[in-house]
Amino acid sequence: MTEHIKTDVVIVGAGPIGMFAVFELGLLDIKAHLIDILPKTGGQCAELYPEKPIYDIPGFPMVTGQGLVENLTLQIQPFGPTFHLNEMVEGLEVLGTPEHPSFRITTDGDKVFEAKVVIVAAGGGSFQPKKPPIAGIDDFEGKSVFYAVRKMEHFRGKKVLIVGGGDSALDWVLNLHPIAERITLMHRRDAFRAAPHSVNAMRELVAAKKMDFVLGQATSLKGEGGHLHAATVRGEDGNVFDIACDTLLPFFGLTMKLGPIAQWGLNLHENLVPVDTEKFETNVPGIFAIGDINAYPGKLKLILSGFHEAALAAQKAFRYVYPDKKLLFQYTTSSTSLQKKLGVN
Repeated sequence: MTEHIKTDVVIVGAGPIGMFAVFELGLLDIKAHLIDILPKTGGQCAELYPEKPIYDIPGFPMVTGQGLVENLTLQIQPFGPTFHLNEMVEGLEVLGTPEHPSFRITTDGDKVFEAKVVIVAAGGGSFQPKKPPIAGIDDFEGKSVFYAVRKMEHFRGKKVLIVGGGDSALDWVLNLHPIAERITLMHRRDAFRAAPHSVNAMRELVAAKKMDFVLGQATSLKGEGGHLHAATVRGEDGNVFDIACDTLLPFFGLTMKLGPIAQWGLNLHENLVPVDTEKFETNVPGIFAIGDINAYPGKLKLILSGFHEAALAAQKAFRYVYPDKKLLFQYTTSSTSLQKKLGVN
């Protein structure tokens, strides 16, 4: 069943900039839904460098990527944002006029949003899975080859081949093992980039013959109509053999791609979205771009720059969401009404 959702603003990207946009919008009584392809909030900060120290966030001599995300999560709690994670925006349709814009946004999670404003805060684009170099793999995608696990029940009773040596591969070996008929983990070498406790737990299952571990690389897939029944593998010793499986989960990491945003008519320049510096609006009225995804003279790709852009975009978004209301600028330090919204008064 397609889920239909009406909201003031849809934010594409739940990284630090998209999250702070929730705060700036919330101060203006604007509700937001955020969509992100990743399974958690925080964008690059959480996915690529959660433990990496950041030294140029105002007020924090040092904060880790994950620490920043956790603080932003607390900061926006009063505004009750709704997150739609593990989903990718697939389409955008302009419904309104330049003076009174509205949009219909669809995702691969079978959701349809109607909003007056869209804010693109997608960093360098969406994280897309790196695909293994196997001829014909496209024919199996979405039916028996998956790059993410969205519903564990889908894999109950299946013969699952998981490929990779990082945390994602090992985590899903352990999570799916209790419900799958059989789990096989394949990696090109007997060394892993995953958490040691996960690797040890996997080795214990292999030693107890409760799952299989294979050294090698998949070279081709066998099946009909998108339904897999075996993967052909070249082993570490050069021998070629088949592994019976009806599901393949390759975890080869992520790469950044602009994705469907490239089809939105946003006058792209070198895979970036040009905006003005008054309100960070694109050439399409009602669509804003903030953070690393945008381009303008003097642009600095800094988190603090994205925070500034979010504040100004929210001011213009107010005029679209509440065209008949007067925008009153207030400071959180002195406004009792803003403090009430934040739950501190």
